[in-house]
Amino acid sequence: MSIWVIFTLLGSLALLMFGMKTMSEALQKMAGPQLRHVLGAMTTNRFTGMLTGTLVTASVQSSTATTVMTVSFVNAGLLTLAQAISVIMGANIGTTLTAWIMSAGMSFDVSSLSYPAFFVGIILIYQKKYRYIGDFLFGIAFLIFALAVLRKTGQDMNLGENQAVLDFFASFDTNSFLTTLVFLVLGGILTFCVQSSAAVMAITMILCSSGALPIYQGIALVMGENIGTTVTSNLAAMSANTQARRAALAHMFFNVFGVIWILFVFRPFIDMVCGWVGYDVNMTKEVAGAKAFLANSAKLSFVLAAFHTSFNVVNTFILIWFIPQIEKFVCWVIKPKKVDEEEDFRLHFITAGFMKTPELSVLEAQKEIQSFSERMQRMFGMVRELLTLSSSSNGKKDNQAGDFNKLYTRIEKYEGISDNMELEIANYLNSVSDAHLSDDTKGKIRAMLREVSELESIGDACFKMARTIQHRKESREDFTVRQYHRLHEMLRLVNEALTQMMVVVSGRREDLSTAPSLEIEHDINGLRDELKAESIGEVNAHECSYAISAFYIDVVNDCEKLGDYVMNVVEARLGKRHLTYHGLQVNLDHKTVTIDGTPVNLTRTEFGLLCELLSAHGQVRSRQQLIDTVWDGVIVTDRTVDVHITRLRRKLGQYSEYIANRPGFGYYFNENNSFQEHKIDKKDMK
Repeated sequence: MSIWVIFTLLGSLALLMFGMKTMSEALQKMAGPQLRHVLGAMTTNRFTGMLTGTLVTASVQSSTATTVMTVSFVNAGLLTLAQAISVIMGANIGTTLTAWIMSAGMSFDVSSLSYPAFFVGIILIYQKKYRYIGDFLFGIAFLIFALAVLRKTGQDMNLGENQAVLDFFASFDTNSFLTTLVFLVLGGILTFCVQSSAAVMAITMILCSSGALPIYQGIALVMGENIGTTVTSNLAAMSANTQARRAALAHMFFNVFGVIWILFVFRPFIDMVCGWVGYDVNMTKEVAGAKAFLANSAKLSFVLAAFHTSFNVVNTFILIWFIPQIEKFVCWVIKPKKVDEEEDFRLHFITAGFMKTPELSVLEAQKEIQSFSERMQRMFGMVRELLTLSSSSNGKKDNQAGDFNKLYTRIEKYEGISDNMELEIANYLNSVSDAHLSDDTKGKIRAMLREVSELESIGDACFKMARTIQHRKESREDFTVRQYHRLHEMLRLVNEALTQMMVVVSGRREDLSTAPSLEIEHDINGLRDELKAESIGEVNAHECSYAISAFYIDVVNDCEKLGDYVMNVVEARLGKRHLTYHGLQVNLDHKTVTIDGTPVNLTRTEFGLLCELLSAHGQVRSRQQLIDTVWDGVIVTDRTVDVHITRLRRKLGQYSEYIANRPGFGYYFNENNSFQEHKIDKKDMK
């Protein structure tokens, strides 16, 4: 046997795996959202769940993708674990279509079909509208071509005439139960090593159809491949959450149980399948002749495919009645970790090792963002409680000074959690965005990155309010009763905005509007102006000190900023692309800027600088970072940045003070800059 034949065999197997991967990913890009909708809607009972799993897996040619989608729905609360198990059972049936495709490719010369697919595919790939269809055609062309090469290579290897190969397999007793177990374990190990059940199935078909490997050992390899593919998913799920590990264990239980019962009826079941296909299990080369023997052996690839389908169908029919018991078993084996989910940081929905399909990872990230939003609303609720505890009269009456410090520490911990959640979710989305994604999914990821950034800003605003309240408490001066009442009125409005944000984040975008959030945002801005005007009057009337007024205005301003961040989350979720800061509005879609409704004419460069600084939320952008972002591909100097920043400041009027300079480094939008507001207050108080 030539070394080049070995390389041809390995190369064609690699091409087969690549073709299946390309074809599956293209199908998922074309039908990802629709498949998720089908999985969510067509699992009302165990039978529709099984049928759905079969159809979806047959459509995308990937049981892994179906399992991943199913687990994501369980995590999101859209499916129960019992429904997920029925879908996984159906996925085992759907994946057998791959074996039928391969058996057809092994039995007939279909290589000529691959060339038109390559030609049409390359044309479509360069057309944006149809490039996913082109990817699919390329994948199926690679698959067909690889099967044709495998068929030709199997014939060239002439394993049926290779005495060394025949002697090796003849050394195993066909009638021995131990031989069946050996090949079963070998199939599992091979599948685990090459990480592809399709590759092991192709090798088995080559060995069987050449007459070198008896059918009983070949089917034992297929049974081992069924277990080997579940070992891979269980190892991947070890670093995932509880529900993902339970689903992976249910998958393994399904296949292991099937292998156990098939071993008791091994020969009769195989003989029955062989009878269906028309394969004579008793034919030998010496009696029938070489030509008849090889013709009979050529049917073995169909025998393997028929066994694979029959085994999974019968196994599903047996176990589908015991899904509740399987659910109880996997829940008993894998118990949830006992942790305080509210106080300890961890991602609930994003699975680290189990997710393999980028198109479907978006759903996981969206549920994690919803969890992030709920946590930020809880944090704001703590700030409201902290304001109540900070009252000197409340502290004396209820003796709650210790509770104040404990609650402030809890808010501080939540601020750290929000920083970590932003980092982890953003890193996850960035890793997903590295893959080849559809334009729709890329847009969703950009919106999600903006959402997590704004949610983290909400956490920062909450913590800043808590610090202001603490500093006021340490100052030994207290807000007036009226100021407390008005602050709680403002906090109530902000809480309404957060509640409406939760409705948007957790709902379907098609059914929602920005109008309710805009109305609340307008009320917050109006109340802010009213409270600031009242504060000036209180200081002039000597009803409170200037220091208390400063604390009061700081809390009011932070509430207004928090309302802006909430509005940005809503707009990002609903696809409205705006950046806002008080009266400064930047429309990213139309590239327009307004201040209190009045348009501001900016050049393209000035607009880019403003967007970059506003979206950074107070983080400093170095001159080099601004050059790389705004002047991408154009060679400019630091002096150019300074000149355009100066021009931008001139056009922003009262907001020019917010573009601050970090000497020797760069610029940032100073959202904490209250210089101008206090300056106006002092002028009015004279």
